[in-house]
Amino acid sequence: MATWKTDPAHSTVQFRAKYLMLTAVTGYFTDFNVDVESEGDDIRSNPAIHFTAEVNSLQTGNHQRDGHLKSDDFFDAAKYGQVRFKGTDLEQIGVIKHPFPIGPRQKSYRLEGDLTIRGITRPVTLKVDYEGQVTDKQNRIIAGFTVTGKLSRIEFGMNSAEKTGAGKLVVSDEIRISCDIQLIKTA
Repeated sequence: MATWKTDPAHSTVQFRAKYLMLTAVTGYFTDFNVDVESEGDDIRSNPAIHFTAEVNSLQTGNHQRDGHLKSDDFFDAAKYGQVRFKGTDLEQIGVIKHPFPIGPRQKSYRLEGDLTIRGITRPVTLKVDYEGQVTDKQNRIIAGFTVTGKLSRIEFGMNSAEKTGAGKLVVSDEIRISCDIQLIKTA
């Protein structure tokens, strides 16, 4: 059994939502953790995947907006301090095609799991691009992934339904997720 931990200096977790249905606003969690246990040195070998993000670490570049997102209208950080994900199934779905040859072709996966926000757990499906595994100068084994997906904020109890004069939601229901995750084998 191998254990893998997040390299926070080389990982990001972000989300995007449309504002006024015109432009996207991007937010980040700065305090998050990904733990993976795999059957061997290949992190893709029957992995047990757990993710947590601290809601109070959320940042969008605007203090007032951050406060609103942490309020009861959205994440309700006072009551629900963490976003959690537990992977339930990882299945290879293809090969990543790069615009120019950069080494071995990497594989793409469908990751299914249970996402919990505001105490509400729903199944989600994410796309995972496995970027590869290397051994660094400190002789550590490091694996890299790009994770993307989307979810409905309303399904997770983020019911802020403020509308524009034209009757459209001020903040879109669809939230896009984009993560770059680097994991270090620790045991």
